[in-house]
Amino acid sequence: MHVRVLAMTLALAATPSLAAAQSPVADAFREQAASAAKRLTAAADEMPADKYSFKPTPAQMSFGDIVAHLIEGNDYLCGLVGGAKAPARAKVTGASSKDALVAQLKETFAFCDQSLAKLDDSKLSEQLPFFGGKTRSRANIMYVTVGDWSDHYSQSAIYLRLNNLLPPTAQKKP
Repeated sequence: MHVRVLAMTLALAATPSLAAAQSPVADAFREQAASAAKRLTAAADEMPADKYSFKPTPAQMSFGDIVAHLIEGNDYLCGLVGGAKAPARAKVTGASSKDALVAQLKETFAFCDQSLAKLDDSKLSEQLPFFGGKTRSRANIMYVTVGDWSDHYSQSAIYLRLNNLLPPTAQKKP
């Protein structure tokens, strides 16, 4: 009888550490970050430098503006979710060169990899200040981030197609 009670006590004591070691939400978020990095940097590479100022209508962002927005967003969102401070970077704008924008986009996705490396599911409900307004849970901000990456890839894919280029996800694999 005592052996069963001891075994049950040990099993229950180990459960929280096992749960922390298994982080399906954080793992899925890291996978989404890696996928977004691949798609978005490939789209940025695909667009010719002379088309970075392209925008379908005057009211829309230019392609370069999208990349500059992603750079700023990656540093803010990945830093917030991962609890890390983004490194200081030279300021870029949508009018910056393609080389500067693509290089910084890649740097910010590397920062995302680094800041999200230790992310686990134990703090998904933690409330974080979001854009200086009301707080949101870490999980909510993770969903917002994945949506943001998807929105901007879709936007980039349309801009590429409007310039007679295939977006990376539409290209045939060799």
